Amino acid sequence: MSSNIEKSEKKIRRFHPFRIMEHYMAIITFGLLATTGLSQRFHEFELSQWIIMNLGGITCVRLIHRYTGLVFTAAILLHVLVAVIGLTLRNWPASMVITKKDFTDAIDNLKYYFGVTNRPSLCDRYDYKQKFEYWGVVVGGILMIMTGLTLWFPTVVARHLPGELIPAAKAAHTNEALLAFLVIIIWHIYNSVFSPEVFPLDTSILVSGHVSRERMVHEHPVELARIEGVSLEEITARDGDGEEAFEILNGKKETPPN
Repeated sequence: MSSNIEKSEKKIRRFHPFRIMEHYMAIITFGLLATTGLSQRFHEFELSQWIIMNLGGITCVRLIHRYTGLVFTAAILLHVLVAVIGLTLRNWPASMVITKKDFTDAIDNLKYYFGVTNRPSLCDRYDYKQKFEYWGVVVGGILMIMTGLTLWFPTVVARHLPGELIPAAKAAHTNEALLAFLVIIIWHIYNSVFSPEVFPLDTSILVSGHVSRERMVHEHPVELARIEGVSLEEITARDGDGEEAFEILNGKKETPPN
């Protein structure tokens, strides 16, 4: 029993300090872009007017928004560059690529939530929800960069491309911004702060870069099996008497007395 407790308390590194710094950069730039952008989009509200006035007026707000956008662009380009180098030169696994298993994992989790099966989906380094968020940020970020530059330099764009792209870029930029804001507030904040698995805060990507082994068993058993060099069945303890152990790990049964 004591060895099981030691294993559950073991910490496993999931994120390099560079990724933690990258996440803080995303928080800062997204916060500034959302504040300065949405206050311009919904300028008729008192809160928006208060933000604009306290940031030095509309001219200052526009400058903050544009130059923060440049920092955001640099961060996206750096992220893509690091990913390309890692995949091509350092043989990193393409762990963020969406596969058929992500769809089956989503179905397996729905079955688990409704009590049809007795275990959640067995996920690798990133589950389907994390991949959804990741690609939403990357694809949405690229869209915001392209439409933002179009709105910043409309005459240059109209000189080479149809002028109809300008109002189209404005609609895409504002609507994507609002969608991203709602996804972050409703989806990401819940998963990072209010979800029972991480409450009051998911420190793995914000502080330490580590998660507990117990959490790895529940959320990323495939990766844990690869790290520890054992079979997936040993991690999830599903065979024979292991079924009871798996239920204990997931809180469905009380731990037997020592």
